[in-house]
Amino acid sequence: MPYPSVGPTTSTASTPRTRGDRVKGAAALMAGWIALLWILEAVNSATGSLSTYGLSPRDIGELRDVIPMAFLHHGFDHLASNTVPLLILGFLAALNGLRRFAAVVLTIMVVGGLGVWLTAADHSVTAGASGVVFGLLGYLLVRGFVDRSAVDMVTGLLVLAVYGSALWGVLPTNPAVSWQGHLFGLIGGVMAAFMFRRQPPMNELIG
Repeated sequence: MPYPSVGPTTSTASTPRTRGDRVKGAAALMAGWIALLWILEAVNSATGSLSTYGLSPRDIGELRDVIPMAFLHHGFDHLASNTVPLLILGFLAALNGLRRFAAVVLTIMVVGGLGVWLTAADHSVTAGASGVVFGLLGYLLVRGFVDRSAVDMVTGLLVLAVYGSALWGVLPTNPAVSWQGHLFGLIGGVMAAFMFRRQPPMNELIG
């Protein structure tokens, strides 16, 4: 027996994006991001004008570089080592929505950058997208369990099988590598999975 309406009822209807739309959007975003990183490295290699945006620790003025440092690299070899994992992990993360992806990446950059700023070695300059790579890795590993999505759980397990060995990069085994960026980026990705967990759809709001 239907219940009588006790207040204003609002129905919302929207046309969901198809899987193909999400794939195209994620692919275009990551292709553009990777292209931007290579353009920035080419400019910096030619002029050196962007090197100042690397992050030095515990200097208040350097806090402005928490975000920019993720877009710069110490040479083309450094950038090349980050390109493929960033492309793959970013694409997988972006499939669930570009707005959510943007919030996740921003969280990773902020948490990872602040962690580097607080804990990096004196007189060091940190730059590179590897913190974002580790953040996306952490995000993908736990997203499916947080969202209770079987598909995302399987994705996370596949990512673990392919990139799981990279998790050793959070340990201070190489003084030339920012393990701080890796560790805090990973933490930022796990945090983002909980902060931006997917809410169940609600087509009718009753008040």
